[in-house]
Amino acid sequence: MESAVARSAARARIALATYNPGEEPSADRDLPVLAGALEEAGAEVGVRYWDDPEVDWAGFDLVVIRSTWDYSWRAAEFVAWAGRCGQVTRLANPVGVVRWNADKRYIGDLAEAGVPVVPTRYVAPGDPVELPDDREFVVKPTAGAGARYAARYTPEERETAVRHLARMHAEGLTAMVQPYVKNIDAGGERALQFFGGRLLHASRKGAVLEPGTSYDEDKVAHPRLEPWEPTPAELSVAERALAAVPDAGEVLYARVDLVDGDDGEPCVMELELIEPNLFLWLHPESVPAVAEAIVTAAL
Repeated sequence: MESAVARSAARARIALATYNPGEEPSADRDLPVLAGALEEAGAEVGVRYWDDPEVDWAGFDLVVIRSTWDYSWRAAEFVAWAGRCGQVTRLANPVGVVRWNADKRYIGDLAEAGVPVVPTRYVAPGDPVELPDDREFVVKPTAGAGARYAARYTPEERETAVRHLARMHAEGLTAMVQPYVKNIDAGGERALQFFGGRLLHASRKGAVLEPGTSYDEDKVAHPRLEPWEPTPAELSVAERALAAVPDAGEVLYARVDLVDGDDGEPCVMELELIEPNLFLWLHPESVPAVAEAIVTAAL
């Protein structure tokens, strides 16, 4: 028997917002699969570039930010677009969540809420530069994705790290300085994906930042990705992080990236609430659940 969701989906007009890849093929392997699943559910689906001025976003019942993977280079422009879009239709995730998550200073908010996180210090343009002198550390911008402008340093590489900071500050970027969590090398980074308020699936990947890799080199964002069964401790930390999000009840999708801290316990590396890679190609069994959650949100 056809479900109520499927019957109602015929009235749903859904936009999947992505980036313009130009002459290159899109890096979002999941996009055509997801669009096809939504169309099979009876929805009217449009894949649109977020920065296309010709798109009438008001013509959709729901706009899902899917793979706007160039937004971190133009964060202010992107957040302004999200604000305009959210005024004329429903946006997932909503603009308040987007605005909060677009700046990684949210990690400080999670820490204040008692969520275990990787210790983080922020260095804005003009701030004094203080770098660890007793362990490896990471420098990256508060507005970034895919390890853009991120690098791993030893204390002996301080001068290179200072030049890295100066480059970011010259572009008006605020930097994050974090200890390099050595357990990543052994246990990797775990990504717990939530959709519609429920755990969808989880994955594990290897270390992204290899020693000696320059901050301005392209990195493999998800090396050695594989399915993962999250532990109870990992699930607990992820749920605590999501509960600390402003307007948490409005969040349609989320990815919580975890690593094991120096104490061996999971802590939050990042919280992806804007355009997380869903890894549906690795977890094809999750496609129906994602499509149903999106259709339900559009009704």
